[in-house]
Amino acid sequence: MHNRDYLDLGQLFDQIFKATEEFTNTFGDFGFDSRKNAEHRNYYSLYPFPPANIYMLPDRTIVFEFALAGYRDSDISLEFSGDFMVLSAKAPEQACDTEEVIFFNRRLKYKTIPEQKYFVPEDKFDRENAKAVFKNGILKVSVASREEIRDPDGVRIEIVSEDE
Repeated sequence: MHNRDYLDLGQLFDQIFKATEEFTNTFGDFGFDSRKNAEHRNYYSLYPFPPANIYMLPDRTIVFEFALAGYRDSDISLEFSGDFMVLSAKAPEQACDTEEVIFFNRRLKYKTIPEQKYFVPEDKFDRENAKAVFKNGILKVSVASREEIRDPDGVRIEIVSEDE
């Protein structure tokens, strides 16, 4: 054993990684399901407005639910562009002039929603058959998974072996 005046970070990290692996293996044996924590991961951009749920069904259909109370379907724009679904909306007209009104509680705000992009790759999802339903202030968009995953645009280069 050597007497060191410094901390060997490489050895320390090796011990941390080993302990992490052992922890994961141990809890894995007890049936720990990492999917339960999936709702705490952010796979999509975090837009503050409108509130949204984004989830995947067992058949791999991706579902977007946007809370758009007070908006009309004619105010909302929804389209696919590139590998993204793009949502935007025009603010609905308000019944009163908000500059002259004193609010005691204001949690419901109407504002224009600039373009927001949500990743829905064309090669993995059947975007041509997407369904969007606007009911009770909730816009629900469902996009089914493709049966066959399309190759992304590009050209595969075939490698040929030459025998001498």
